[in-house]
Amino acid sequence: MADSHSSPEHDSPHEGPIKTPKQLIWAVAFAFLVPIIGIILLANFVAAENKPGAGSDAMTAAAIAKRIAPVAGVPEVKDMSDLSTMKTGDQVFAGQCAACHAAGVAGAPKVGDANAWGPRVTQGFDALLASALKGKGAMPPQGGGDFSDFEIARAVVYMANQGGAKFAEPKPPVPADAASAASAAP
Repeated sequence: MADSHSSPEHDSPHEGPIKTPKQLIWAVAFAFLVPIIGIILLANFVAAENKPGAGSDAMTAAAIAKRIAPVAGVPEVKDMSDLSTMKTGDQVFAGQCAACHAAGVAGAPKVGDANAWGPRVTQGFDALLASALKGKGAMPPQGGGDFSDFEIARAVVYMANQGGAKFAEPKPPVPADAASAASAAP
């Protein structure tokens, strides 16, 4: 029986693909350089500053400013001392409340409907005002509008009186400097 490992094609049983010293030098160089080049390319990719998606401007200063504008701005400060700039009850109603209370949307009592306003009027003006300011049911706080509490109070009186109430017009707010002067007086 002939030895299966002693064929003329295989001189040594543990011979690899590298047969010359020149091939060994190239194999060592590639084994060292290829991972180093891969690490350098990966580090450059990770550390690159500008990597937006194709056609995306989501990280530009203008886009960021536009996204934070609704919460970053300072709300308008209203001058409560000048009643001429304050809206009347019917103006607030027309500007904000009519959207739901004119048609009775989402269970809102219609203006002028004494049957719908009757149970609400019996709760009193303060309860109606609290509901208008804080929101109730589907109605958001202040009906989703941007009015002062005094203007909302005027609108509540307007709507309730249209439904049969006899509420008096709310008293205008006292300016801060007048209130502090009144409390300091003997």
